[in-house]
Amino acid sequence: MAQQLDKISDATALIGAMVTRSRAAQSVLGKSDFASRCAALQAAADQIRSQSAAILEVNAKDVAAAKASGISGAFIDRLTLNDERVEAMATGLEAMVRLTDPIGYELARWQQPNGLDIARVSTPLGVIGIIYESRPNVTIDAAGLCIIAGNAAILRGGSDSQLTASLLAAIMGDGLAAAGLPRDAVQMVPTTDRQAVGAMLGAVGGIDVLIPRGGRSLVERVQTEARVPVFAHLEGICHLYIHADADPDKARQIALNAKMRRTGICGATETLLIDAAIADDLLGAIANDLLAAGCTLRGDAAACDLVPAMSPATETDFYTEYLDAILSVAIVDNIDSAIAHIAKYGSAHTDAIITESAAAAAQFFAEVDSAIVMHNASTQFADGGEFGMGAEIGIATGRLHARGPVGAAQLTSFKYVVRGNGQTRS
Repeated sequence: MAQQLDKISDATALIGAMVTRSRAAQSVLGKSDFASRCAALQAAADQIRSQSAAILEVNAKDVAAAKASGISGAFIDRLTLNDERVEAMATGLEAMVRLTDPIGYELARWQQPNGLDIARVSTPLGVIGIIYESRPNVTIDAAGLCIIAGNAAILRGGSDSQLTASLLAAIMGDGLAAAGLPRDAVQMVPTTDRQAVGAMLGAVGGIDVLIPRGGRSLVERVQTEARVPVFAHLEGICHLYIHADADPDKARQIALNAKMRRTGICGATETLLIDAAIADDLLGAIANDLLAAGCTLRGDAAACDLVPAMSPATETDFYTEYLDAILSVAIVDNIDSAIAHIAKYGSAHTDAIITESAAAAAQFFAEVDSAIVMHNASTQFADGGEFGMGAEIGIATGRLHARGPVGAAQLTSFKYVVRGNGQTRS
């Protein structure tokens, strides 16, 4: 049962004690061999499978409580686990085991004229705080990636997923213990009180990096109030631009998948842009596919003229991350107009172009300044697991340290190792 805190000092003391344990655990974990860390993840994967019934049972309680409180369908989808999603958590951990050890990796090496041999070598970041909302699987992805990269994790899940997330965190602790590593390398904050979040945001010198994973209000609070570094994206306003030289069949298939495969993930397309040169011939078919799948369309004036079933879009719609079966649609004059639209309304997360023109794809790649840019592929591939990273904690849209999917390699820093042979500086 999640405890409640009476005052800010209680939250500070709680997080302070957790940080102390985390730093001690990380000191051991960061020096551990790769085989031990892999063994911890494999033991946790085995436990996920053996405890799948218990996981689904507690998750059903979380889902029932969320439904009773009137939570949206998209939110319920993010919260809900099933057999397939439980298995995906286990296989995600096993994919991390197959990665190259991200610690001690020689990133670069060179020799100076004076004979000094200099190497840049990867090291753990330290203690990472992850603050997230409804997705219980984030518990496994975040903890697993932190462990494999030698970091300790302090997890603060949302109230709606507290039962499920707490059980999953305990399973990760069991995996660590089974491998002879400190259980405190993964800790779940035992309260949903917002004061605990505030204490994490102010844990300078204790928590090395914060990663928020959730809605706009959560991420805005973390980015505004945090006194420690943050990896985050505020919104996933992802665009799919159908260029004049697009293959019509590819465009239809990708547009439907990019929006409707899972509408509640940050890589779901929120705005469809289509070139005026092909809109008359293609937009109707794409719209019919989406409407038949249950998607609500909100278009600019030109799009509404072509598809009467569309509702008129407001300016606000093009700035909106729906995370639901709603799509903004606009007709653009050309690729330059599409790129300008993305620059104005986008969130630098993921944007894609559908075209058979290599020149158009090259221009899109060069001029769209997003963390992920794609050509002839669904934006739903904006995921660390799909990138071969094993899993991800989130997508970072900043320009410092980590950008795009934050996987194990992105949860490392580096140090310089300098080898000499008696050199002195004049």
